[in-house]
Amino acid sequence: MSALLTTGAVALGLLGTAAAPSAVAAQPGAGQLRVTIGSATRAQAQANGFAASPASNATCTINKITVNRFSECEWVSIHVDVIKVINGKPELEGTVDFDVKHQMTLKTNSANWSEKLHVSKARTTRAGSGVAVNITAASGGGTKATVHFPQGHILSSSAADGTVGYATSIAPKKINPKAKTTYAYTFTKPGYSPGSVTYNSAVYRCDNYYGSSKASRAGCAVPDVPTGVSMVGLARIDEGIRKLRANGGHYGDPNGGKPLHWMINKKQEDANRKAVCPSSAPPDMKRAGRTSCDEYPFASSKEGGTHLPAKQREITWVKVQENKSQGGRITAWRGQMHVMDGDPFYVIA
Repeated sequence: MSALLTTGAVALGLLGTAAAPSAVAAQPGAGQLRVTIGSATRAQAQANGFAASPASNATCTINKITVNRFSECEWVSIHVDVIKVINGKPELEGTVDFDVKHQMTLKTNSANWSEKLHVSKARTTRAGSGVAVNITAASGGGTKATVHFPQGHILSSSAADGTVGYATSIAPKKINPKAKTTYAYTFTKPGYSPGSVTYNSAVYRCDNYYGSSKASRAGCAVPDVPTGVSMVGLARIDEGIRKLRANGGHYGDPNGGKPLHWMINKKQEDANRKAVCPSSAPPDMKRAGRTSCDEYPFASSKEGGTHLPAKQREITWVKVQENKSQGGRITAWRGQMHVMDGDPFYVIA
């Protein structure tokens, strides 16, 4: 006779492609673990995710990962079967069902942050009582994850809280690779072989791109969530974008358009600008003092230059000071929202 614990998500489709349960072998005194995992549903906490401020936490929804630019809530339901194999046939002796809620809050001004972890009191049947759990976490991209949790916690005894602390090694002018947390659970019960299950957090990324030895601007963000930069108040630039959108241009439009993507490539940026901006303003624009060419999409986006059809782009002649004001606004936005190469964004006009 062999004894085992099997674990899996209550709702298949939680964490990846569902894996077929392995066969249970009748090995005397030995047990096996069978784990089924599916794929997590992801949703943004706010409409047009860029609207979330750094202080706005993602809301929680069961069996979903909900994110905004600076936070994540992952709410996972886990099921454990307590099984013995008698004469080669697995027989269910009991079950364990519990939920785990993760609330991760990134920081805009530090590459170190923390996560709250709440494990509910388990709902058990028969031999499900007495199953204990240990939890570990691992990260990448220069980030180390450390779990603080009452290891060996008996799931049927009570709820339990813990934290995950994150510390990231990063240097000025540096962008760390994208990373995610892998959570690993080990279940034990006297007389049964251990069982285990793993799942991942949303992807995050840390940087100190604008940092210096005097004042660090290190921070982290969820890079796949779009942010947005406003051109409102920059009269001619705002007007040019709105005219383009009125004629069907939709890239960068937060109202149903496709996002643009930031680009850190000075050589390509210069090439994009030269591809659409004449070397000199037309006479009427010179007389009006509008001698600076403003291109949309921005030359510093992957959609800039002639990468989009002509009907999806435009140029506007503006005064030099308006273009300088736009540049300062974009730099401030990028620093606050940690917008790096390839990040999606919208333009508010």
